[in-house]
Amino acid sequence: MTQTPFSTDNLSRFYINGAWVTPSSDRGFPVLNPATEQKIGDIRLADVQDVNAAVAAATTAFESFSMTSKAERLQLLERFLEVCRRRAEDLARAISMEMGAPMTMSRDEQAASGIGHLESFIDALRDQPEREDLGNGDTLLREPIGVCGLITPWNWPINQIALKVVPALATGCCCVLKPSEHTPISAMIYAEMIDEAGYPKGVFNLIQGDGAVAGSAMSGHPDIQMMSFTGSTRAGAAITKNAADTVKRVTLELGGKSPNLVFADCDIDAQVAASVQECMFNTGQSCDAPTRLLVERSIYERALEVAKATAESMSVGDPAKEGDHLGPLFDKLQFDRVQSMIETGLAEGARLLTGGLGKPDGFETGWYVKPTIFADVRNDMRIAREEIFGPVLVVLPFEDEAEAIQIANDTPYGLAAYIQTGDPARAERVARRLKAGAVHINGGAVNFGSPFGGYKQSGNGREGGTHGLEDYQELKTLHHP
Repeated sequence: MTQTPFSTDNLSRFYINGAWVTPSSDRGFPVLNPATEQKIGDIRLADVQDVNAAVAAATTAFESFSMTSKAERLQLLERFLEVCRRRAEDLARAISMEMGAPMTMSRDEQAASGIGHLESFIDALRDQPEREDLGNGDTLLREPIGVCGLITPWNWPINQIALKVVPALATGCCCVLKPSEHTPISAMIYAEMIDEAGYPKGVFNLIQGDGAVAGSAMSGHPDIQMMSFTGSTRAGAAITKNAADTVKRVTLELGGKSPNLVFADCDIDAQVAASVQECMFNTGQSCDAPTRLLVERSIYERALEVAKATAESMSVGDPAKEGDHLGPLFDKLQFDRVQSMIETGLAEGARLLTGGLGKPDGFETGWYVKPTIFADVRNDMRIAREEIFGPVLVVLPFEDEAEAIQIANDTPYGLAAYIQTGDPARAERVARRLKAGAVHINGGAVNFGSPFGGYKQSGNGREGGTHGLEDYQELKTLHHP
């Protein structure tokens, strides 16, 4: 086990081949606290030589780690779980500092997701057979695909790292992780935890970098057999194109503009309020947030009253403090984009129900945004079609079930959808018509171990549980005489 290097004064190291090393690149990048706008420290952005070093370490390690037994890998995962539980508070504080999640939410949701996913992958691996009799005399083997390149986003940093790194380790793959350059600290702590758990050198490698250089070098690398990416649809398309020449497997979890269908037979007050809260959760920075609220015309005005009151009851606050409040957006780049989209909504003629341009009173410092709702939105407006990724909800009326389904599916995305109804038969009927990878019925939440992923331009492949393991495995058929 190597000596722990973590300090905000020492962010410029990469974890390669079981050691913390000085990068080849001298290109720096400042890491900022989004609540204070102050610099936390500087990272190095990897160059091609850094990527090559990490891939070489993983390639060498794969020769032996791919041959480990399931029992050996389960033992390592159980040891890793012990470390994760002990260091959960470190992760929560890092996430709060680097991307602005309020401490209570960062602890209970952000950091906790790493533990929940790890536990579910342990269960899935334990239950998955390594050999399977096909019933025709042949035998099916499940084997690790190889070296995996993993690129994760800033909005749910540990959630997405766990959904990629853990199945790689569980199946016997080796990997190179490139987290978002905006959230490097939680990833460094994660590397420390893997090191402490006792994984062989080279099995897991961490570099920091941007998409243009490090991401491109990874997706086109001939010695990487699989790329798993979470982020924008634009970047996902670029990775897929760059990976094509080496015919590697590519799994993508991309954007969303998830519809939330509210029917007149639901508990209007409770379910509309919960829908607004779900949209604003994580300051609206979730790819599957229900950002399009589709409301049956007969209850439209009442739903607007509830939505407005709910948003105006929300408070923003310092993410370093405990409590149920919204933190800032992660960066000035995102703040400017959200402000621009609010301006667009106003220009398109949508009715501003609450919120709007500018920062909340008393929050001149930090990338805080007012919880904002637009009413009387048409589905051809940009604010109804483009992912805003902030605390902005658009509300659209519909006449009947058929129109609700038509509006819901009229989007290039298909990550998630939501239904609020008191009729179980309607819920099942509508859910089958919605083109989305997950449908949340009356507040049903995502559970650890269930597959997560989308239709259409929301990506391909599934993360989580047994289905998440399968993306990291090759199938080999033994034909016996």
